Amino acid sequence: WGHQIPAWFATKKGETAVSKSDMKYNDRWVVARSEEGAYKKAAELLGCTQEELELERDSDVLDTWFSSGLFPFSVFGWPDNSEDMKAFYPTSLLETG
Repeated sequence: WGHQIPAWFATKKGETAVSKSDMKYNDRWVVARSEEGAYKKAAELLGCTQEELELERDSDVLDTWFSSGLFPFSVFGWPDNSEDMKAFYPTSLLETG
């Protein structure tokens, strides 16, 4: 388990010859903060309306080791350079297990 990767593979409805595992379609991946944002980016990328699209979210996740590294950012006010962020992150000790 972990944080789901915010990446979607975009196709137009009815496209059958496009595969996310085919390297020549790597430009079909869009990254966004939300599915709504992914639809907007994909529509622009493929030159169509959002209604003409099908998105498939990447089923992979960022592992818990990576996710645990996000903790300081979420509690110390990132992206703002808050007083807590200045005081506690980056730390001078790295505990890895």
